[in-house]
Amino acid sequence: MNSPKLLEKRLAAQDPSVFASIQKEWTREEEGLELIASENYASRAVLEAQGSILTNKYAEGYPGKRYYGGCEFVDEVETLAIQRICQLFKVEAANVQPHSGSQANMAVYLALMAAGDSLVGMSLSHGGHLTHGSPANFSGKLFKVSSYGLNPETHRLDYDQIRDLVRREKPKVLVAGASAYPRIIDFETLGQIAKESGAHFVVDMAHIAGLVAAGLHPTPIPHATYTTSTTHKTLRGPRGGIILCSQERIKAVNSLIFPGIQGGPLMHVIAAKAVAFGEALTPEFVEYQKQVIANARSLAAELMNLGFKLVTDGTENHLMLVDLTATGDGSISGKDAENWLDQAGITVNKNTIPNEKRSPFVTSGIRIGVPAITTRGMREAEMKKVAQWIHQSIETRGDAEKLKKIRREVCDLCQSFPLYSKPE
Repeated sequence: MNSPKLLEKRLAAQDPSVFASIQKEWTREEEGLELIASENYASRAVLEAQGSILTNKYAEGYPGKRYYGGCEFVDEVETLAIQRICQLFKVEAANVQPHSGSQANMAVYLALMAAGDSLVGMSLSHGGHLTHGSPANFSGKLFKVSSYGLNPETHRLDYDQIRDLVRREKPKVLVAGASAYPRIIDFETLGQIAKESGAHFVVDMAHIAGLVAAGLHPTPIPHATYTTSTTHKTLRGPRGGIILCSQERIKAVNSLIFPGIQGGPLMHVIAAKAVAFGEALTPEFVEYQKQVIANARSLAAELMNLGFKLVTDGTENHLMLVDLTATGDGSISGKDAENWLDQAGITVNKNTIPNEKRSPFVTSGIRIGVPAITTRGMREAEMKKVAQWIHQSIETRGDAEKLKKIRREVCDLCQSFPLYSKPE
C-alpha cells in the first residue's frame, strides 16, 4: 500500500497549486494557536482512514442491506463504528452516516415533526445553534419556532422561563444544546419540562460530546428522545455527525438519513469516525478531557485577572465567551479582536454576546476554546501565556509591529508542542 508520504509527493507533482495551499494550511496550524472552540486536531490515524480508498465505494443503505454489491468490507467498518459509539455513550442504537451535525438534526426533526409544527430552541444570539430555529436555517423555515434565551442578569439558562415558554407554545420538540454557552446544561430538568408538556426532548451535544463521553459532564442521553452530535469538536474525530437513541427509535431516523435527506454515505469518513471512537474509548482520552476542563478554567481565570469580562464570569466546559464591551472604552468589536489576534497567530472567532447591540458580522465578543491546544499537550502554565498574549494583542489596537512580535513568541511556543511531523 502506498505510504502517506508517497501520496503527498504525488499530489505535489500532479497538482502543485492544491498542494501549495495545503502546505500553507499545514504551516498555519503548526505555527499558530487554534482557539476556535469547535475545532480540534484529528490524529494521524483518523487522517489516514479519511484519506483511504474507502472514498471510492458507494454503499447506499445500511450494513447487510445495501443497494450495491461489493459492500462486505465497508459493512465491517460501519458496523464497527456503530458498536464503538454505542459502547462509548452506553446507548442501544446509533446512526453514523450523517454528513454533519446539521443533517443529524434535520433527520431527527423530520422524524418527530411535520412542516409547520412547533419547535422551541435556544436563540442563536444567546449561544444556541443555527439548527435550533434560526430563521436563516432550514429549522426556522420549516417549523414554527419560539426561542428561549439567557437570564438578562446572570446570563445563564433560566429554566423557569423555558418551562413557561414550553407550556405556552406546546411544541412537538424542545431542543437543547449550545455553541457558545460556558456552563453545564441541566438536561434532566429540561427533559422533565418537555415531558410535562408532551414534547419530545432533543439534545444537540456537539460541543460537549467528548466531555460527556469521558464522564465529565452530565449526559443528556437518558433524558432525550434523540441525542445528536458532531464528531470533530471535543470528540476529536473527522468532520461529521451522529444520532444516538433507543433501539425502537433508530428505524425512523435511519430512513430519514437515507433515503430521506442523504444518498450514499461517506465510507471513508465513517472509517475515520470508527478510529476516533476507538481512541475515545481509551483511558488516555479521559485524561485528555480532564485537561481540557483544567485548561479552560485556567485560561478563564487568567483572562479575568487581566481585566477581561467573561459571560457568566467563568466556564464549566471547554469554552468561554469574552464580553468586549467591558474592555477599555467599549469600542473594540469582536471583529477587531479576531483580526488583531489573527495577526498575532492566535485564531478565535467573533461571537455575539447576550443582549448584543452590534451586527452578527461585527459582534461585541469573542469565543475562545481550548480543545485544540490541549491536544497539542499544553497545560495550565501555557494557558497563562496564552491569556497574556490575548491581552497584549488587543491592547495593541492593531499595531502591526507589536503584533508581529507577539506572533514570533506564539510560534516559538508552538514549536515546543508540535502538532504533526513536517510533511516531506
